[in-house]
Amino acid sequence: VQLQASGGGLVQPGGSLRLSCAASGSIFSINDMNWYRQAPGQQRELVAGITGGRSTNYADFVKGRFTISYDNTKNTVYLQMNSLKPEDTAVYYCHAEIRSSSGWSDYWGHGTLVTVSS
Repeated sequence: VQLQASGGGLVQPGGSLRLSCAASGSIFSINDMNWYRQAPGQQRELVAGITGGRSTNYADFVKGRFTISYDNTKNTVYLQMNSLKPEDTAVYYCHAEIRSSSGWSDYWGHGTLVTVSS
């Protein structure tokens, strides 16, 4: 099982980006999927999550600006990021709880860099 994240890049303040994270491999089911981020010198922090029941939760610092969604036909979670601020600059990681032939495990993507700068 692998998680492949993509969609990062350089964007000006106020701009938008959409991150994608696709799960692949021998997947029986997927429970929670989350986006975390880690800025230089900072701890990794939860940005947004979507549960198996498809309820969502957001960190206060992204509420109203970011939207998490999931396409079960593609085993892909998205993070639509609008009104980006310089403080959103970080490496963004996806995380998922996945049941495979080995049972339930936590998986992490390699991360995608988002840089918000003029």
